[in-house]
Amino acid sequence: MRAFDISPLLRSSIGYENLNRLVDFASRVDGGDTAYPPYNIEKLGDGAYRIAMAVAGFGQNELDLTVQENTLIVTGQAQPEAEAGERVFLHRGIGKRAFERRFQLADTIKVTGASYADGLLNIELVREIPEHKKPRKVAIGAPLETVPATIEPTRLAAE
Repeated sequence: MRAFDISPLLRSSIGYENLNRLVDFASRVDGGDTAYPPYNIEKLGDGAYRIAMAVAGFGQNELDLTVQENTLIVTGQAQPEAEAGERVFLHRGIGKRAFERRFQLADTIKVTGASYADGLLNIELVREIPEHKKPRKVAIGAPLETVPATIEPTRLAAE
């Protein structure tokens, strides 16, 4: 019997541990090259994350970041090289093929910025919890307002 490995699902999800959503997302993924380009996900602090993606050979203008419905989509499309006739490669090991990488984000994770330096694309993320979802204290012993069970006919006619 073969065990089901969910580690590929967990490494591209940030900010939540909702297994149902992860399995649903994994069932929609096509059989593309899931190892290119390589990336790291770092937890920088309380609610702060960074995705560092190795995109050597790509220029900043050849990369695109899009956030759509809690999915971060990173695409890379190489521009045709103008001096292609002048360069002769004996070995070409730096991959510069087109790619699309998707990261499933929780509702509370927001992309705050991105930078590109030394062949690394760094994407900054932060967890922003709305006020209505934050824990709050509830006073005990305060009298509750009573709500009438029925609407009085005189009030209804007046409105």
